[in-house]
Amino acid sequence: MTKKLPVSARTAALAGYVPGEQPRRPGLIKLNTNENPYPPSQRVVEAIGRAASGALERYPSPLADELRDKAAEVYGLEPAQVLAGNGSDELLSMCLRACVDAGDTVAYTVPSYSLYSTLAEIAGARVVEIADRSCRSLIDIGAAVSFVCNPNAPYGFGIPLDDIAALAESVDGLVVSDEAYVDFGDSSAIGLVGEIPNLIVLRSFSKSYSMAGVRLGLAFGPAELIAEFAKVKDSSNVSRLACAAGVAALDDQAAMKATVRKVQDTRDRVAHRLRAEGFGVEPSQANFLWVDCGARGGRVMFEKLRAADVLVRYFDRDGLRDGFRVTIGTDAEMDRFLEALLADPV
Repeated sequence: MTKKLPVSARTAALAGYVPGEQPRRPGLIKLNTNENPYPPSQRVVEAIGRAASGALERYPSPLADELRDKAAEVYGLEPAQVLAGNGSDELLSMCLRACVDAGDTVAYTVPSYSLYSTLAEIAGARVVEIADRSCRSLIDIGAAVSFVCNPNAPYGFGIPLDDIAALAESVDGLVVSDEAYVDFGDSSAIGLVGEIPNLIVLRSFSKSYSMAGVRLGLAFGPAELIAEFAKVKDSSNVSRLACAAGVAALDDQAAMKATVRKVQDTRDRVAHRLRAEGFGVEPSQANFLWVDCGARGGRVMFEKLRAADVLVRYFDRDGLRDGFRVTIGTDAEMDRFLEALLADPV
């Protein structure tokens, strides 16, 4: 007898989030998943080594207290206003666990981070997507959760703080300023934390701190709201190693800022060259560029680069098929990218 898979109808209907390609052979230039091309602070490496040398048989602090304390010190908040997660993706999931019942609405402007829709569907929410660059257009939706990707992915533009504040002040639901790339730009909503009771700001260690492999993120918000989020997190969601790495990273702001400056300089150089060659390039406040290929189309250029062993990200969906997103790598990697892109025009 053939049995049906024992999964819910909601799970069976999910398309699932599709991450960028992970190379399975050497020699590929990986510019498709917005990782930082430079290593983390040496303090991070040393802290992980020390943490690995003892006490791994014990559970970590359930709330990653040492990391909360350090983050509160760095960002000028109270520890009770900070919550750590297994990457900011887990914190996005917590937002929905804490604030969404089945049938509630989750809203965001598009294009945006494609994980939002997957997480909303898992939660049984109704998804509303609005094609607009201004998050003020979400005000009339009045969603249970409104996501604001700041800077935007995959375009890279920043969201004005006045727009984020206006949205949060105008709706009763949760407003999430998702700031995975914000250290590469100049517009963070973290200064609004505590002033607006329904605003949460998310940060990631994956990008500016060069710790994508560690899986660590932070949520900042009013203490009362953070306490509610803590109810729905996994019991020990941040490992001892990740906690130690996060503390060390936050303690070495100079290393992070030096890396960010290198990425910004390379980003601006490559953007200038691409525009000179006739490509449309969005002004970016992130560690990537959106490249509009015009009549040539994004898929053609993506495949051309793939054939030259350069991986970029192509999105096969409405509004994005004319271009691709390229992560900013080292200067040598970006020179390879430019050489491959501009060789033998298609």
